[in-house]
Amino acid sequence: MAEDLKKMYRTVMEDHFPSHMTISYGDQVLVYRKRSWKLPDEKSKEFIEKGLRYGENPGQEAALYELVNGNLVLGHCRFIEPGRGLVSAISEADMIQEGKHPGKINLTDVDNALNIMKYLMEKPLAVIMKHNNPCGVAYGKSLSAAYDKANRADRIAAFGGAVVFNKSVDLATAEMISENYLEVVAAPDYEEGTVPILAKRGNLRIIRVSRIDHLASYAGARFVDFKSLMDGGIIVQQSPLNRIKTAKDFALASSEYKGKTYTIARKPTEDEYADMLFGWQVEQGVSSNSVIYVKDQVTVGIGTGEQDRVGVAEIAVYKAYTKYADWLCFDRHGLPYKEMGLKVKAGEKDKGILDEIDQETRKAKGGLIGSTMVSDAFFPFRDGVDVGIQEGIRAIVQPGGSMRDFEAIEACNEANPQVTMVFTGQRAFKH
Repeated sequence: MAEDLKKMYRTVMEDHFPSHMTISYGDQVLVYRKRSWKLPDEKSKEFIEKGLRYGENPGQEAALYELVNGNLVLGHCRFIEPGRGLVSAISEADMIQEGKHPGKINLTDVDNALNIMKYLMEKPLAVIMKHNNPCGVAYGKSLSAAYDKANRADRIAAFGGAVVFNKSVDLATAEMISENYLEVVAAPDYEEGTVPILAKRGNLRIIRVSRIDHLASYAGARFVDFKSLMDGGIIVQQSPLNRIKTAKDFALASSEYKGKTYTIARKPTEDEYADMLFGWQVEQGVSSNSVIYVKDQVTVGIGTGEQDRVGVAEIAVYKAYTKYADWLCFDRHGLPYKEMGLKVKAGEKDKGILDEIDQETRKAKGGLIGSTMVSDAFFPFRDGVDVGIQEGIRAIVQPGGSMRDFEAIEACNEANPQVTMVFTGQRAFKH
């Protein structure tokens, strides 16, 4: 059974999707071309053209299409036109190393990383993705510093993930990547000598996305978003536009309730605004319901996909503590926290090691002290806000618009030290 599963994951499925696809919107027609890349055939030993390995799971055929013709305009909204392909335009030359040949998840992870990155092009940035959600996002003074911070944010989830950079990969960054197990690395280019270092891991997909340096121009562009229903129906929507471009676009939290106006007492500092802006941009690529914590322009804890907001705020806290303890253990002893626990249980390591790490983690509150809490929708009750305040956060970003916004404002003003809060005026759901 185990061998059958391993073979299943390595099998490139047949692809019965057509080479071209057209979609008509009334009298407007868009034309798409299927993407494929060469890979060696085990039987003939010759190269054959293949599209995606499989879909979300083995056994699901899938195809990638690039828009090649047609300019869609609906209701005075002009959607992305041909010639601006990113992931869908990855050519044979851009697929520097195919590894196990890419599947749907590999490419959608890269795509969603770019969806976050398009708002964060000012400094070297690393985005590590797993199952279409970020597990570590960080700015850095250098690309290697950004990668190190993003990896530290969640070293556990980064295992087998995809890392995407907004700058060319240099030797220092390549050396760091080669020490970890990743499925995909994508960047605008690779400096001389970096590819042989990365290629030491034979299954790693090494991809060049040549238009990453133009990503900022995509921040104001819409694409058509499809959701297929189980009955064969389709919901079509415009992609969202993020209205928060700079710190000036935030509004200091204020609310009226029963004739009384409630206003946040403390205004954000410059550093807090920087984290607020960074966090809200990362939030654009996180599945809802979600709450994330960021500090010094690095993600600290990411909670995703929950049904209630207080629950996801608590999950993000739990993850921050867990990842903080794991990195402390790995950094000092070269072992993951869970593995150290097994060795302690077996009598091979002193329990005092874990006790010391646990104590330091609790004291630092998982790195959450001084962080910024970011929510993709308003807090219906103050309990979600209180979760962050109890962990020592200094600032909150949320859309606002709840009937109980005044309670959240009161919670921030009552905190010691006081917590500041801004409203974005828009929701950032992503399903």
